Amino acid sequence: MRKSIATVSLSGSLPEKLTAVAAAGFDGVEIFENDLIAAPLGPGDIRDRAADLGLTIDLYQPFRDFESTSEKALAGSLRRAERKFEVMEQLGADLLLVCSSTSPDAPEDDDLTAAQLRLLAERAGAHGIRIAYEALAWGRRVNTYDHAWRIVEAADHPALGTCLDSFHILSRGSDPGGIEDIPGEKIFFLQLADAPLMAMDVLQWSRHYRCFPGQGGFDVAGLAARAVRAGYRGPLSLEVFNDVFRQADAGRTAVDAMRSLLSLEESAGIASPPAPVVPSGVAFAELAAADTEPLRALLGALGFARTGRHTGKPVELWEQGEARVLLNAAGADRREGPALAALGLETPDPAAAVRRAESLLAPVLPRRRAPRDAQLDAVAAPDGTELFFCRTGRPGHPDWRTDFTDDPGAPDGGGPGAAHGVTRIDHVALTQPWHHFDEASLFYRSVLGLRPDESMDLADPYGLFRSRAVANSGGTLRIALNVAPGPGGRETRPQHVALATGDIVATARRVRERGGALLPVPGNYYNDLDARYDFPPGDLDTLRELDILYDRDEYGEFYHCYTATVGRVFFELVQRTGGYRGYGAANATVRLAAQHTAELRAGTAR
Repeated sequence: MRKSIATVSLSGSLPEKLTAVAAAGFDGVEIFENDLIAAPLGPGDIRDRAADLGLTIDLYQPFRDFESTSEKALAGSLRRAERKFEVMEQLGADLLLVCSSTSPDAPEDDDLTAAQLRLLAERAGAHGIRIAYEALAWGRRVNTYDHAWRIVEAADHPALGTCLDSFHILSRGSDPGGIEDIPGEKIFFLQLADAPLMAMDVLQWSRHYRCFPGQGGFDVAGLAARAVRAGYRGPLSLEVFNDVFRQADAGRTAVDAMRSLLSLEESAGIASPPAPVVPSGVAFAELAAADTEPLRALLGALGFARTGRHTGKPVELWEQGEARVLLNAAGADRREGPALAALGLETPDPAAAVRRAESLLAPVLPRRRAPRDAQLDAVAAPDGTELFFCRTGRPGHPDWRTDFTDDPGAPDGGGPGAAHGVTRIDHVALTQPWHHFDEASLFYRSVLGLRPDESMDLADPYGLFRSRAVANSGGTLRIALNVAPGPGGRETRPQHVALATGDIVATARRVRERGGALLPVPGNYYNDLDARYDFPPGDLDTLRELDILYDRDEYGEFYHCYTATVGRVFFELVQRTGGYRGYGAANATVRLAAQHTAELRAGTAR
């Protein structure tokens, strides 16, 4: 189906928005009136600019508070409409969105509202223009889509139809099933927006917190499918009021918007892109550092051993159990220090995974490789992390480990499978720029087929810490997406790799014996833990001694502790028992406060 987007969804001037929309592959736009009023170009120039970019102007909006019990007000609205019709003729738009009235003068009589809308449709028809009547969720009298449709049906004019808006319908909890009872030809327009589930005034919710389909909690795809089954054949159009989107780069936001529509079409059964190829786990985590020595020391303390060196690049392979970490000395930012740069994802069909990623506009990254290097395809995640699709140790597939020669100089005391406690990578936490959080959530869900958990807001000593986890169905691949403000306006916090162990007490002791520093946890935490849970004698003392945090859910228990931070990277040791599914979110505030304290002490020491 054709795809459109309202200009209010993007940042910038109207010409800039049109350029971004066209570059993202949209077919048309809804022109928001305020964008046109503030534009440096006239309506005719905007029409030409859109045509040059291959865009149609699908809707002009909004026309507010038309219906009224006041004859004077109605006459003024008709005069206003005639002026808008003239603008639309210059603009090349033939559909006007009319919102249900929020005025106290809105008629109580549906027959009167229908008669007034019919009069407006007659005026519009004389200009070759149609009217799409929409029920605002906060409309004075008409605030549900079925009520709006009854009025349109009663008005019975060929130039009058209805506009369905997913936010206005789903935010009120209305049953979208009745959409299929509306004749498809009378659904003049379909506007789509998602939103996080929030308990707040619907007007404020609408104006500030809408997001693209797949980024919130509404079944937008199901609603769109109903409209298509009813016979709707117009564009799928996005109308998203979002403070973050209006501050972000318009081009990037437009690509995110298009990805949301492509994913929605798949969910609604409208289109069939290449099927998702869900990764089964983490093949490796790659850390980039100009100076890798601090990371070598930390990995050694954790029980890893260097087992290989890349044949043509300054990259080392460190292993323990099935956990693998690459240290890359090339391309790191010396000012920020070590950072998590890439993930290798175990993927059943890497080639199919790339086709899926490309179909959803994920940038496939060029890779310099020597003739003998393993063929690995990678895409860029929204935060810039490179995601490599791997099949490690599978016959008939390239194995990335063949790029590494055995390292005869590996440190004593370990290698893959040695009894150092770490068995595999449990999860990875990626800190997102504040304006990429929703984009990242949609990316991992749509491109990789991972399931998102509910978004969580947690207290940070310097602001609000926002987190959302995505995982495959078996929990063998987990990624936590975080946004956390920092002091001095810093927008990101360190990223980390969580390492699974079957005995966190023994593993933590070994880390300390090898000279590794674990993040100190305040004693108040353990006092509170003692009040909340009844531990066997001595267990709480052990947790306190080793700075291990504790959580439980209905499935099991979770023990975890953290290393010191190196650059922008730290490690977490985790032990899950009995099927625990979470990430220790209840302890996030304590961990963040402890890290802030450690940073302040380090600053004082310097």
